[in-house]
Amino acid sequence: MPIEPADAAILAELQDDGRLTNQDLAARVGLSASPCWRRVRQMEETGVIAGYRAVVDRRKVGLGVMAFVRVKIDSHSEAEAKAFENDVQRLDDVVACYSIAGSADFMLQVVAADLDAYADFAMNVIRRLPRIKEMETAIVLKEVKPLTGWPVTPRR
Repeated sequence: MPIEPADAAILAELQDDGRLTNQDLAARVGLSASPCWRRVRQMEETGVIAGYRAVVDRRKVGLGVMAFVRVKIDSHSEAEAKAFENDVQRLDDVVACYSIAGSADFMLQVVAADLDAYADFAMNVIRRLPRIKEMETAIVLKEVKPLTGWPVTPRR
């Protein structure tokens, strides 16, 4: 879907502050309120805007450790991959999961209270999932540039 310059500006502002009133949003992007509201509604209806969320500081809610876990599964059949995906969906400590190309099949982003809690989760939950052939963990030492939104530029 092509992104118009006004839509890109709206998306950038909403990713920065999803609680903006329509009036404030319109002023920031240089539109009047009605066209701004119509553009936002259209992007919501087409799924460009998938929802609104609060950004929570994980450390302040007791999640001091973040890790990325590369996982290889036994079989590369579609059924096996789907079964692994379904298993991962049920794990609250896995905050993101990606099917990837390269030396592993999946990349999991995992959070835990501390290293002991992560070790317990890795050994007693992730390793116990059926179909796991190999896993490798990278512990995050410092968040240099955490995800705050997607780079949105006009596209035609």
